[in-house]
Amino acid sequence: MLLDVAVCLPQEAETVGLIRSIVKHGLRSFGVSEECIDDICLALSEAGTNVIEHAALDDEYEVRVQIDEQQCTISVKNTGNGFDASALHGAIPDPSSPRGRGVAIMRTLMDRVDFDSGEETGTIVHLVKMLTIEPGGLLDRVRRSPHAPRTPLEPG
Repeated sequence: MLLDVAVCLPQEAETVGLIRSIVKHGLRSFGVSEECIDDICLALSEAGTNVIEHAALDDEYEVRVQIDEQQCTISVKNTGNGFDASALHGAIPDPSSPRGRGVAIMRTLMDRVDFDSGEETGTIVHLVKMLTIEPGGLLDRVRRSPHAPRTPLEPG
Protein backbone atom coordinates (compact mmCIF):
# COMPACT_ATOMS: atom_id res chain seq x y z
CA MET A 1 0.00 0.00 0.00
CA LEU A 2 1.31 3.45 -0.91
CA LEU A 3 -0.31 6.86 -0.83
CA ASP A 4 1.65 9.33 -2.97
CA VAL A 5 0.29 12.88 -3.29
CA ALA A 6 1.97 16.05 -4.55
CA VAL A 7 0.47 19.53 -4.25
CA CYS A 8 1.77 22.84 -5.67
CA LEU A 9 0.90 25.77 -3.44
CA PRO A 10 1.29 29.54 -3.61
CA GLN A 11 3.69 31.04 -1.11
CA GLU A 12 1.09 32.28 1.33
CA ALA A 13 1.03 31.61 5.06
CA GLU A 14 -2.46 30.04 4.90
CA THR A 15 -1.16 27.21 2.71
CA VAL A 16 0.99 25.86 5.55
CA GLY A 17 -2.14 25.23 7.64
CA LEU A 18 -3.93 23.79 4.62
CA ILE A 19 -1.28 21.19 3.82
CA ARG A 20 -0.85 20.37 7.52
CA SER A 21 -4.60 19.71 7.77
CA ILE A 22 -4.57 17.47 4.70
CA VAL A 23 -1.64 15.42 6.02
CA LYS A 24 -3.16 15.18 9.51
CA HIS A 25 -6.46 13.91 8.11
CA GLY A 26 -4.72 11.37 5.88
CA LEU A 27 -2.56 10.01 8.70
CA ARG A 28 -5.58 9.72 11.01
CA SER A 29 -7.46 7.82 8.31
CA PHE A 30 -4.60 5.32 8.17
CA GLY A 31 -4.69 4.84 11.95
CA VAL A 32 -1.40 6.58 12.81
CA SER A 33 -1.02 7.52 16.50
CA GLU A 34 -1.80 11.11 17.49
CA GLU A 35 1.71 11.67 18.88
CA CYS A 36 3.26 10.57 15.58
CA ILE A 37 0.81 12.75 13.62
CA ASP A 38 1.66 15.76 15.81
CA ASP A 39 5.40 15.26 15.24
CA ILE A 40 4.97 15.01 11.47
CA CYS A 41 2.64 18.01 11.27
CA LEU A 42 4.90 20.24 13.37
CA ALA A 43 7.95 19.34 11.25
CA LEU A 44 5.91 19.96 8.09
CA SER A 45 4.82 23.36 9.46
CA GLU A 46 8.43 24.32 10.11
CA ALA A 47 9.51 23.27 6.61
CA GLY A 48 6.61 25.11 4.97
CA THR A 49 7.17 28.24 7.03
CA ASN A 50 10.85 28.25 6.06
CA VAL A 51 9.90 28.08 2.39
CA ILE A 52 7.53 31.02 2.73
CA GLU A 53 10.02 33.11 4.70
CA HIS A 54 13.17 32.39 2.67
CA ALA A 55 12.19 31.78 -0.96
CA ALA A 56 11.52 34.40 -3.64
CA LEU A 57 8.09 36.00 -3.29
CA ASP A 58 6.72 34.82 -6.64
CA ASP A 59 7.67 31.17 -6.16
CA GLU A 60 5.24 28.37 -5.67
CA TYR A 61 6.29 25.44 -3.56
CA GLU A 62 5.55 21.75 -3.83
CA VAL A 63 4.76 19.36 -1.01
CA ARG A 64 4.93 15.64 -1.77
CA VAL A 65 3.67 13.19 0.83
CA GLN A 66 4.23 9.44 0.64
CA ILE A 67 2.75 7.11 3.24
CA ASP A 68 3.28 3.37 3.26
CA GLU A 69 2.91 0.69 5.91
CA GLN A 70 6.11 1.73 7.68
CA GLN A 71 6.85 5.42 7.19
CA CYS A 72 5.77 8.85 6.09
CA THR A 73 8.10 10.68 3.71
CA ILE A 74 7.57 14.35 2.94
CA SER A 75 9.44 16.55 0.48
CA VAL A 76 8.98 20.31 0.53
CA LYS A 77 10.48 21.91 -2.58
CA ASN A 78 10.84 25.48 -3.75
CA THR A 79 12.55 26.98 -6.75
CA GLY A 80 14.32 29.81 -4.94
CA ASN A 81 18.03 30.59 -4.96
CA GLY A 82 19.05 27.81 -2.60
CA PHE A 83 21.46 28.07 0.33
CA ASP A 84 24.40 26.27 1.91
CA ALA A 85 22.57 23.33 3.48
CA SER A 86 25.77 21.99 5.06
CA ALA A 87 25.88 25.10 7.29
CA LEU A 88 22.72 23.83 9.04
CA HIS A 89 24.23 20.55 10.19
CA GLY A 90 24.40 20.59 13.98
CA ALA A 91 23.55 24.29 14.14
CA ILE A 92 21.77 25.29 17.35
CA PRO A 93 20.43 28.84 17.54
CA ASP A 94 21.38 31.19 20.33
CA PRO A 95 18.73 30.88 23.10
CA SER A 96 18.00 34.61 22.91
CA SER A 97 17.50 34.53 19.13
CA PRO A 98 13.86 34.89 18.03
CA ARG A 99 14.55 32.75 14.92
CA GLY A 100 16.48 29.74 13.75
CA ARG A 101 14.85 26.88 15.64
CA GLY A 102 12.92 25.32 12.75
CA VAL A 103 15.66 22.97 11.56
CA ALA A 104 16.46 21.86 15.11
CA ILE A 105 12.75 21.17 15.71
CA MET A 106 12.49 19.14 12.49
CA ARG A 107 15.55 17.09 13.41
CA THR A 108 14.20 16.42 16.91
CA LEU A 109 10.79 15.23 15.70
CA MET A 110 11.67 13.25 12.57
CA ASP A 111 13.79 10.15 12.07
CA ARG A 112 15.62 11.73 9.15
CA VAL A 113 15.92 15.29 7.82
CA ASP A 114 17.95 16.08 4.70
CA PHE A 115 18.39 19.20 2.59
CA ASP A 116 19.20 19.40 -1.11
CA SER A 117 19.91 22.95 -2.17
CA GLY A 118 21.41 24.60 -5.20
CA GLU A 119 21.40 27.99 -6.84
CA GLU A 120 19.69 26.65 -9.96
CA THR A 121 17.50 23.95 -8.42
CA GLY A 122 16.13 25.63 -5.30
CA THR A 123 15.77 23.74 -2.05
CA ILE A 124 14.18 20.42 -1.13
CA VAL A 125 13.61 19.50 2.50
CA HIS A 126 13.23 15.73 2.98
CA LEU A 127 11.45 14.57 6.15
CA VAL A 128 11.09 10.90 7.10
CA LYS A 129 9.24 9.49 10.11
CA MET A 130 8.69 5.85 10.99
CA LEU A 131 5.01 5.43 11.79
CA THR A 132 3.53 4.32 15.07
CA ILE A 133 0.05 3.03 14.50
CA GLU A 134 -3.06 2.45 16.55
CA PRO A 135 -4.27 -1.13 17.02
CA GLY A 136 -7.15 -1.95 14.68
CA GLY A 137 -6.49 0.99 12.34
CA LEU A 138 -6.10 0.60 8.59
CA LEU A 139 -2.30 0.29 8.64
CA ASP A 140 -2.48 -2.20 11.51
CA ARG A 141 -4.88 -4.36 9.49
CA VAL A 142 -2.68 -4.07 6.38
CA ARG A 143 0.42 -5.01 8.35
CA ARG A 144 -1.33 -8.10 9.76
CA SER A 145 -2.77 -9.15 6.42
CA PRO A 146 -1.35 -12.44 5.10
CA HIS A 147 -0.85 -10.66 1.76
CA ALA A 148 1.21 -7.80 3.23
CA PRO A 149 4.85 -7.72 2.15
CA ARG A 150 7.23 -8.98 4.83
CA THR A 151 10.24 -7.04 6.04
CA PRO A 152 13.57 -8.94 6.01
CA LEU A 153 13.37 -9.52 9.79
CA GLU A 154 9.77 -10.78 9.86
CA PRO A 155 9.29 -14.55 10.02
CA GLY A 156 7.57 -15.95 6.95
